[in-house]
Amino acid sequence: MKWLVLIFCLLAAPLAAVQPDEVLDDAALEIRARALSADLRCPVCRNESIDESHADIARDLRLLLRERLVAGDTDSQAMQFLVDRYGEYILLNPRVAGVNILLWFAAPFMLLLAGAIAVVTIRGRSRAAGPDALNMDEQKRLYDIMGK
Repeated sequence: MKWLVLIFCLLAAPLAAVQPDEVLDDAALEIRARALSADLRCPVCRNESIDESHADIARDLRLLLRERLVAGDTDSQAMQFLVDRYGEYILLNPRVAGVNILLWFAAPFMLLLAGAIAVVTIRGRSRAAGPDALNMDEQKRLYDIMGK
C-alpha cells in the first residue's frame, strides 16, 4: 500500500526531476527527502529547488540528502550538513538570524525611508514662498514685467 501511495505521489508531481534510481526503498524516508529537497536551492539554477532541477549538481545533492537520511540523520541534521557545506545560499528560505537580518529588513527599511523623504519633500514644496509672499515693491515690479 505504501508503494502505491508513493507511486501516485511521484506521478502527481511531473515537474520533479527525481530519477527512479534515486527513490528510496523506505517510503517514509522518501517523503522526508522530497520535503527537504523542496526547500533546498540548486546552486546552478536560479530559484529552483533541487527537487525540480535537472542539473547534475542537483542530482548529486538529492543523492547526498538521501544518504544522510538513510544514515540516520534527522531532518535538521541533514539540512545543517548541507548548509555547512554549501552555505546559507542553498536554502530557498534563508533563516532570519545573523547577517541575514540585514537582508530581511533592508527592503522594508528602504521603503519607509523613501516614504519619509517623499513626505518631507512634498510638505517643503507646499510651504515654499509663492506670489502672495511678495512685498509691494516686488509685486509692482512683477506686474511691470508681465505687462499689466
